[in-house]
Amino acid sequence: MTPAMTAMGDWLQRHGRWIRLLQWVVLLFYGVLLIVPALLPLPDASSRVFTHLTVFSQFVFWGIGWPFVLLSMVLVGRAWCGVLCPEGALSEWVSSKGRNRPIPRWMRWGGWPFVAFAGTTIYGQMVSVYQYPKAVLLVLGSSTLAALVVGYLYAREKRVWCKYLCPVNGVFGLLSKLAPMHYKVDAAAWRASYHSPIRIRPINCAPLVAIRKMEGSSDCHMCGRCSGHRDAILLSTRSANHEVVTLGEQLASGWQTALILFGLLGIAMGAFQWTANPHFIEVKHIVTEWLIDRNIMWPFNENAPWWLLTHYPDQRAVFSWLDGSLLIGYLLGMGLSMGCGLALPLAMASRLLGPWQRQRFYHLSQALIPIAGCGVLIGLSAVTVKLLKNEGIPVFWANDVRFLLLAGATLWSLWLASGICQHYAPSLRRRLFATSAFCLALALIDYAWALMLWVW
Repeated sequence: MTPAMTAMGDWLQRHGRWIRLLQWVVLLFYGVLLIVPALLPLPDASSRVFTHLTVFSQFVFWGIGWPFVLLSMVLVGRAWCGVLCPEGALSEWVSSKGRNRPIPRWMRWGGWPFVAFAGTTIYGQMVSVYQYPKAVLLVLGSSTLAALVVGYLYAREKRVWCKYLCPVNGVFGLLSKLAPMHYKVDAAAWRASYHSPIRIRPINCAPLVAIRKMEGSSDCHMCGRCSGHRDAILLSTRSANHEVVTLGEQLASGWQTALILFGLLGIAMGAFQWTANPHFIEVKHIVTEWLIDRNIMWPFNENAPWWLLTHYPDQRAVFSWLDGSLLIGYLLGMGLSMGCGLALPLAMASRLLGPWQRQRFYHLSQALIPIAGCGVLIGLSAVTVKLLKNEGIPVFWANDVRFLLLAGATLWSLWLASGICQHYAPSLRRRLFATSAFCLALALIDYAWALMLWVW
């Protein structure tokens, strides 16, 4: 830890009121960009970022907003959640005035981060959330409304929505494992504080973290409220590999593994990839001929409402029932094939390290977090590049940057895997064989991205 880092944590703790004010400013900005574009006519081909609010909101949300948020998780942990997130702030505020009901058991189910992320990703593609403001209002607005309802009903001054049901909670939790800073808990100092004559100031941990037992930073929102508590909690630096390599043996879980393999590296990759995949069109032609030969015509109807499938005739963007079905099938198929295809080399690597242990398999899968996060960043960059290109800004550098990001993330994942293998096997031979098996998973991921970026 460094004095500067500790001072930063203490500053956040002392200026909580200013942070709450900043959250309301962000919430106002978020609300305007979410609601107003949905009330305006859709932009035409001549509209630009600074001439049409809808294009500006697209650029803010998808061009720079989400990429910035994802990068921030890796750099400073979940500070976005604790300092800037409008949903979290709104949910906590309404919770202070709500019903204070106990959190139901069903809400504590560990699979919600995966299910919510997968469902939101698929639904977002069905309604073309990156292109149309009504879809943005529907997807993000529904999430905000749900955060309000959950906050009003359950607990007091807590972020129950963020803890259990937020669609990106799991993703943020995974990426924050790589952050080089965290709030470190000194267990000895905590115990010593029980004998201190000084009155201990109570704190409210809104994301419901068991602070005394906190080891990793996946659940911590980095809000600074607990900084200096009992003279045992300090904002500190650490190795970016520490949580994955050292703590993963205890903290990795099956649902986190599912989110990495089937979610981020499966469904999410498919969401970015399907429009570029020529085989998707080939399959559509085959299915179309099969249906026509049997006089089954209803799948070609284009009467689905815009909130179920994309329906903007004036923009020549309309999904038939066949389009929607094939899209859902593609995303689910991509999730299943990539998830299973990655699980096999990971299982092989785990077995090469010793007798089969499910927890070791979960631990090893966390070495894929850098390349999984990088994939989402690369996918979102397609929106950024498109908007920059429309502004007349040269984007010839885009694929080179993507290559460098993908190469760097691949090497980081390999580095993490090497550290995990060393943790389990003192034998150099075992480690080399296991790492080689892990490389098969990396090769599959890189191949999938290479198809999208340079082949298709």
